[in-house]
Amino acid sequence: MPNILQIETATASCSVALSVNGETKSIKEEIAPNIHAANLTLFIDEVMKSANCSYAELDAIAVSKGPGSYTGLRIGVSTAKGLCFALDKPLIAIATLELMAAGFLMENPNYGGLVCPMIDARRMEVYTAVFTNKLQEIEVVNAKIVDDRSFILELDRHFVTFIGDGAAKCETVLDHQNAHFSTKNFNSAANMSKLAFEAYQSKKFEDVAYFEPFYLKDFVVTAPKIKTL
Repeated sequence: MPNILQIETATASCSVALSVNGETKSIKEEIAPNIHAANLTLFIDEVMKSANCSYAELDAIAVSKGPGSYTGLRIGVSTAKGLCFALDKPLIAIATLELMAAGFLMENPNYGGLVCPMIDARRMEVYTAVFTNKLQEIEVVNAKIVDDRSFILELDRHFVTFIGDGAAKCETVLDHQNAHFSTKNFNSAANMSKLAFEAYQSKKFEDVAYFEPFYLKDFVVTAPKIKTL
């Protein structure tokens, strides 16, 4: 019965959960911009105390690996790796878009269509993938600029539900009778529980020393504009 601490910081959601044997036992989360650095370790302590679990009793640390916010991912992964080093525990990495789709499918067990999680990138660009109702990835993770022809093959053949903070801005563009949108947040560490448990059973662990988040795109630093008098 592995105890797994789970961390999700890929978006504006700062979310921490503890699962036991694949079931979520405790969770603490909040959605707000730029709160990860100040709140993540506090949330971890609250979750551990709420579950009456000591750090020594943990069997693994799981973290959402991206894609998503560069800063959020860096904070989440750095915290997870620090705990793994300090406690000598294995690291499990869970794909962010997959955990989002898993959360939707857990809440909709009879759903028969496709699930398309989207993370807002910039302008009309999103990080996205497409999954079946069995959580099989049929379109790999990619950065996509969304227009009225995006996902047209999937939409002509299937009912597709778009989820995530990137889906909201695409709703007016993806005007198709088979396109549906969910406004609920699925970037929750609780949605990692089953995936993390399966990874633990399969001993699918990361190299703690060398693991890096999956940013998908390079982080670009732009120089500030020079003000002229």
